[in-house]
Amino acid sequence: MTSPGVLFVELENLRHRWGWFLLLGIILICLGTIALLMTPVATVAAVLVLGWLMVASGVIEIIHGFRMHGWGGIFLHLIGGIVGVVIGLLVVTHPIAGALAWTLLFASFLTVIGLFRVIIALRLKFMNWGWAVFDGVITLLLGVLVWAGWPSSGLCPVVLRLGQCCASHQNAAALQAQEEIWSVRRPVAMTTR
Repeated sequence: MTSPGVLFVELENLRHRWGWFLLLGIILICLGTIALLMTPVATVAAVLVLGWLMVASGVIEIIHGFRMHGWGGIFLHLIGGIVGVVIGLLVVTHPIAGALAWTLLFASFLTVIGLFRVIIALRLKFMNWGWAVFDGVITLLLGVLVWAGWPSSGLCPVVLRLGQCCASHQNAAALQAQEEIWSVRRPVAMTTR
């Protein structure tokens, strides 16, 4: 049985807005390039922002824990909030060690996301799926390279990885938007089993 998937119907509605995807791709390529050129400043800034976000989320979780005083899971929220605040403050006060830790976490993220993109693109074979495979392979390779070089790769700024990932992902988005300009294709119907 063949029926058009909801995802492909929504993609058809987005086809008329290809210019916004192209603009987003160009802007993010420029921001990724700026981050690559200013890596020391961008690394410290990124680590500090992530640290303060952890502090803020920890405080919010502690407040939420106290507001749920009748619930049996209050201690889980309190412990999670306290750990979030402590780790966030450690990252903020020690940004180089925080950069090493974030690099390892980021390598894990890149590896999993790259693998996921490749598998999903190959499995669903949606319109222009080749660009998603390309992006997934680049992201997966980047994650593996960071893992292979850690901890010495942790000394290389986190933003270098962010800039590379941003540039490859948004380059794929911009190229996909460009392909939409010159090709008129019908959405592919999903098959259900």
